[in-house]
Amino acid sequence: MLSRFIFSLLLIWSTVVQAELRLSPPFTDHMVLQRDMPVSVWGVADAGADVSVMFADQTVSTTADADGAWRCTLAAMKGAATGADLIVKAGTDTVTLSDVVVGEVWICSGQSNMQFGASSVGALKDLSADGLRCLEVKRTTAFTEQAAVQGEWQVAGPSSAVAFGFAHHLAKYTEGVPVGIILSAWGSTSIEAWMPRDMTEELPLFAQIMAEWDADTAAQAKVRAALEKDKWERGDDVFMRRQSSIVYNAMMAPLVSYACRGLIWYQGERNARYMSGMPETPWYHRVSSIEDYDETLKAWIQRYRKGWGRDDMRFYMVMLPGFGSVLSTSSEKDQLHPEAHTWAWMRESQMAALDLPHTAVANTIDLGDVKNIHPRDKAPIGERLARLAAKDTLGVSISDRGPVFDKVEKQGGKLIVYYQHAEGLKTINGEAPQGFWVYDSNVKKWFPAQAEIAGDTVQLTSPLCPDPEHVRYAWAGKPEVNLVNGAGLPAYPFRTDDFDPLADGR
Repeated sequence: MLSRFIFSLLLIWSTVVQAELRLSPPFTDHMVLQRDMPVSVWGVADAGADVSVMFADQTVSTTADADGAWRCTLAAMKGAATGADLIVKAGTDTVTLSDVVVGEVWICSGQSNMQFGASSVGALKDLSADGLRCLEVKRTTAFTEQAAVQGEWQVAGPSSAVAFGFAHHLAKYTEGVPVGIILSAWGSTSIEAWMPRDMTEELPLFAQIMAEWDADTAAQAKVRAALEKDKWERGDDVFMRRQSSIVYNAMMAPLVSYACRGLIWYQGERNARYMSGMPETPWYHRVSSIEDYDETLKAWIQRYRKGWGRDDMRFYMVMLPGFGSVLSTSSEKDQLHPEAHTWAWMRESQMAALDLPHTAVANTIDLGDVKNIHPRDKAPIGERLARLAAKDTLGVSISDRGPVFDKVEKQGGKLIVYYQHAEGLKTINGEAPQGFWVYDSNVKKWFPAQAEIAGDTVQLTSPLCPDPEHVRYAWAGKPEVNLVNGAGLPAYPFRTDDFDPLADGR
């Protein structure tokens, strides 16, 4: 990792033999440093210069290498809401960053629903930004991994609705410790846009995507031409963000190893265009499909953790909320039917990340808009993410998720669904639970189920299915659901079968 770090520094600061002392952004005035873990600070200076970093009663020294690159690591610090100077010295050069605080730092990334503005969500307008700081990364691309992001820390909440809601609610649990958000998001980006090139060594599909990109000299020329413009046209903007890896190079690579608690990921819509495979057209087809997304997502998380050098770096995914689109591959056109090719299958791929430790998925199955891919009901998402973080990383005693499927038992013509996190199981409207379907293997069909709550379980029957075998819950593009626990958090979608969605009658 150090060789990559040195190389990327040289791309920006090529004259390092007589280099001016510099820190790599995201190190700016007003920044938030992560509490309770070592904090690296890095930059360039004259080759061989003795460099010292002073902050919070610590002085850490090192020597710039032959290329002028240096890195110091401060010992773990307690949270501090009062700003102080961070001073770096190298010979006669001094850089002072003012109003630096120590708190909880999270990266918020993804595509348009992460970028979606807080000002467009009425429920957020009266929420306080006290204790919040944000660095918003400029949306751009690069052909090689960069050393510095474009952006500066501000004493303000993030412009993103989800990021702001998350930060505001998390701050309620930090007991006055600041919350810092690094917002690095760009609409319509695929997960491949946020992947480093070296992931081609692990994922054959990504290797194919990057090989196609390398051969597409016309596309590369178009990106280079756009980067040289003072102001992009909309076509430039859309074209660049839909390419693979070059977004990572500019908007994420410079953040690697900046100490943070974890990353909030609201992305998937761009990769939910196809159930399987990668069509040859149109020009922006180079993305993994729903079928591939689960392994891609897990590999991406593990690669980021390797870059940050932390196996316990948190990754919280935002489940794609309700949207009624049915893919063209679907023979079933009713988005409410569990066999339809809808976002239900993408949610399953997102939840595959739970196979890895220190991950979570914020459930949004009760939210969304059947016709609008950019729903406005973002306020609950931030709050649910904050609950996950508060319990998982801060140790707050709080209900952090809704009912999670545990097991199913068959009793005669009835299926009994058991849950975890189901204390106080109920429906939001006092009616019977909705959204359950059962499968009859004799006729190979799914039927709507009649559901009844019994303690922390749900009992399912169907007059059309006397011998039910499998269950699917909330398995639709925009399902009609009402099941929650005592904290009012919605039950997660699930299925008990392992049928191939591309097989007939499944």
